[in-house]
Amino acid sequence: MQPDGYALLWDARKAAGLIATFISGRTGEDYASDPMLRSAVERQFQVIGEALNKFSRVDPVTAAQISDLPRIVAFRNVLVHGYAVIDDALVFEVATSRLLTLVVTLDALLPPNDPEKHE
Repeated sequence: MQPDGYALLWDARKAAGLIATFISGRTGEDYASDPMLRSAVERQFQVIGEALNKFSRVDPVTAAQISDLPRIVAFRNVLVHGYAVIDDALVFEVATSRLLTLVVTLDALLPPNDPEKHE
């Protein structure tokens, strides 16, 4: 994998970790009522989608190992371009129940001795 590929995967992994930190101990109601929390989570999902979109062009063979990559990129596009119709419950559900699958995949693709991987 090219160094740029690792950097893009790491960007996505770091953003996923931030989302997990932001929503830790929060409920859907907390999320819906806190515009700063929603903004922070949405921004990190945008980073994930953009990084993985670029990664799919840098290393399409490895990118094929990321399940739902097209849906992840599409989710990013909805957050960026469909901001007026974002479903807060859906964003929170993705953050709390679907993000872990992506984290596991990214961790498997990143070097095991990467010191930043486990932050």
